[in-house]
Amino acid sequence: MPIEGAENPAPRLVVVISGRGRNLQAIIQAIESGDLNAQIELVISNRSDAPGMQIARMAGLNCVCIEPKGFKRRDDFDRAMGARIAAARPDWVVLAGYMRILSSAFVQRFDGKLVNIHPSLLPRYKGLNTHERVLSNGDTRHGASVHFVTPDLDDGPLIRQASIAVADDDTPETLADRLMADVEQRLYPAALGDLIAGTVRFYDGVVWRDGQIQEHCPHDDYDSIATT
Repeated sequence: MPIEGAENPAPRLVVVISGRGRNLQAIIQAIESGDLNAQIELVISNRSDAPGMQIARMAGLNCVCIEPKGFKRRDDFDRAMGARIAAARPDWVVLAGYMRILSSAFVQRFDGKLVNIHPSLLPRYKGLNTHERVLSNGDTRHGASVHFVTPDLDDGPLIRQASIAVADDDTPETLADRLMADVEQRLYPAALGDLIAGTVRFYDGVVWRDGQIQEHCPHDDYDSIATT
């Protein structure tokens, strides 16, 4: 989906999904509204039944499904996935609800241009079941983080974070839904905008923002409920 009238081709994204595609939808909308100067070259999934693939098709995007069950070894699957992504010549590889742990070889192949969104205020709550863990621990705020991907799970340098207040009557389901609608779908396009504009760069193992080492990750509060 290139932006018409641009002097230079818009940066190319490959979006990798496993599920409903709600962050994919947010990125599509940001591009269509002109808020994000990018084009989605490919949407790729490890699940043929991922609802997000229908979102991609309805938007007229190129879609590919590569399922792990077709490969004897994880490394073979990762190589096939990586080859298809590389063939799209992406400027950025955007993990948007991709629910498989990536091999070190895959991560290294796209080092510096592989990004992910995680539903917690990293470094807290790496891995799964973040909403349940927030509620179990009595946290008053919950959020999401966009980060560069490194071989260690949910451990890459942060690009942006944002949060909302946790309501007294929240369940894991209501908290997850509010976090997606009020935080993730706003945060991911904004973070991609930082990368595409060159405001944020990743080299020498650290994140640079506006030409300076980023010592503190930007953190926005996206409250959707009244707080005292």
